[in-house]
Amino acid sequence: MTATTAAPVAAPPEPHVKQPSARLRAWATRAPLLPALIFMIAVTQLPFVATLVISFFDWNALYPKARKFTGVDNYQQVLTDADLRHSVWTTILLTVAVVLVSLVLGLALALLLDRRFPGRGAVRTLLIAPFLVVPVAAALLWKHVLYNPEYGLFNGLLHYVGGPQPEWISDTPLLAVEASLVWQWTPFMMLILLAGLQSRDHQQIEAARVDGASDWQIFVHLTLPHLRRYLELGALLGSIYIVQNFDAVFTITSGGLGTANLPYTVYQSFYQAHENGLASAAGVLVVIGSLIIATFALRVVSSLFREEVSRA
Repeated sequence: MTATTAAPVAAPPEPHVKQPSARLRAWATRAPLLPALIFMIAVTQLPFVATLVISFFDWNALYPKARKFTGVDNYQQVLTDADLRHSVWTTILLTVAVVLVSLVLGLALALLLDRRFPGRGAVRTLLIAPFLVVPVAAALLWKHVLYNPEYGLFNGLLHYVGGPQPEWISDTPLLAVEASLVWQWTPFMMLILLAGLQSRDHQQIEAARVDGASDWQIFVHLTLPHLRRYLELGALLGSIYIVQNFDAVFTITSGGLGTANLPYTVYQSFYQAHENGLASAAGVLVVIGSLIIATFALRVVSSLFREEVSRA
């Protein structure tokens, strides 16, 4: 009797499962972000569109029925009015001075914190603290605790050594505003540059030391080229925020003594002169300038990411 082997029975074919399309998968991935996107558009873009529309009208809030369409007249007035041009120049001076001094001081502090010493963590926390202070509180601190000619710390120290008793805000108003902003933004620059220092190739630095390079030569030929992107990033991000600064100017000088920058001029045009159209035109120009700077900042950030990926 011979044994026969039964042939395996083929399994019935499974029903075809339709795979979701790539477009559907993309929408499913992005769907959780839609509420945040809608909220951002409602909070930021719709008011900007309304501001853009108002900027083309001659619209005084005291005479709402007298508003009329004037085209680009408000923009021409912003660019040709002497006071507004002065506020633009003040904004440029304020931004450039604060960014440059903050970068230099931030670089010095970053180089200090890049070294190991007892209490480095506590020192780093103390140096970061000014950046965490509310801007208005920081401006009030400088105005009353440091600058006040009667009980301020600066004049108190000068009186102790027999020095003069200057009126800091009256004598050097723009410098007084710049000093408060430098104090607040130096920690921000320090953090960015410290991150850059800690991403250096230490083997390359040790090789340079073995070859007899001095600390200054290492700083000039290795550290500074490596920090170029981080310096650019700090300068661009700082410029974006300082161009729009309002708190320090409003709190310390109230826009007087030649310290009115463009954001403060927008405030004066809107809340004091009630010129809605003119203030909107100035505000649109501030936003356009900020977007231009932000575009360069995003390019720098993208290049930093590409460099980090290429090293990995």
